[in-house]
Amino acid sequence: MMKSHAKYHLGQVVRHRKHPFRGVVFDVDPQFANTEEWYQAIPEDSRPLKNQPFYHLLAENDQSYYVAYVSEQNLIADYSGEPVEHPDIPDMFGPFQDGTYPLHFQLN
Repeated sequence: MMKSHAKYHLGQVVRHRKHPFRGVVFDVDPQFANTEEWYQAIPEDSRPLKNQPFYHLLAENDQSYYVAYVSEQNLIADYSGEPVEHPDIPDMFGPFQDGTYPLHFQLN
């Protein structure tokens, strides 16, 4: 069965269920859309199902900033009220408010 809508929205702050990082959603795929190599690199016992939304995140952990690609089953909403410090956030979003980042449509 395929889920038709994403649980999290663009600009929402989420955190990974198992790994110590959080991030801001900047794109959503209705189902897995990365490479098979990427998928096979995940240990088999923790490989997520492909027929669920996958989220592109501007992510951060204690050491670094990066872009993460995470299945919906591995995310939970972040209600900490803390902003994410990823340096690319201002390129895509307005200032953090009420726990979320408003999308910023900038025409170049």
